[in-house]
Amino acid sequence: MSTAIQTFSGTFLSDPIHSSFQFSLTHMQIGTFRASFGSFEARAEVGEADLRMEGTVRADSISITDPPEFREHVVNGADFFDAANHPEITFRSVDVSLADDGTFTAQGELTIRGITKAVAASGTHQPLVEDPFGSRRTAIGLHATLDRRDWGMDWQMPLPNGGDALGYEVTLDVHVELVEQR
Repeated sequence: MSTAIQTFSGTFLSDPIHSSFQFSLTHMQIGTFRASFGSFEARAEVGEADLRMEGTVRADSISITDPPEFREHVVNGADFFDAANHPEITFRSVDVSLADDGTFTAQGELTIRGITKAVAASGTHQPLVEDPFGSRRTAIGLHATLDRRDWGMDWQMPLPNGGDALGYEVTLDVHVELVEQR
């Protein structure tokens, strides 16, 4: 544990308007497909000696809207998120480190489609600031790379000249602005 965490403690909840959760993966070996989740919550509990984080994303809040059959396949289809049977994606930290230089690492458990796997994320954190309304805020930015097959999302279609239509490696980019609860 670095000294950065020693400067504050308490419970912090995500500000949904000023936070984002996005993912991306290779499409047709030439482009990048990007989407985001519109509904997620995060919580950080900062104690004297540790920091614990957890977050929940609504799988049906994915930004894909058109065409409806594509949205249905990705959001509710068994090949991908299967939101009807697994409506939430959750993360719980097991080890978090904030360094004085602004870097951040988190080890934790990510559950998608009822499957829980260990993940590691890294990024940055911002020092506490007071907002115009008297609340204290901080922010974290996380980046992680996962293999979607680890969570049973193994849909694939071969390309005519070889290779796969959809990459297996998924990049997560999360920015969470956290507000202290009093």
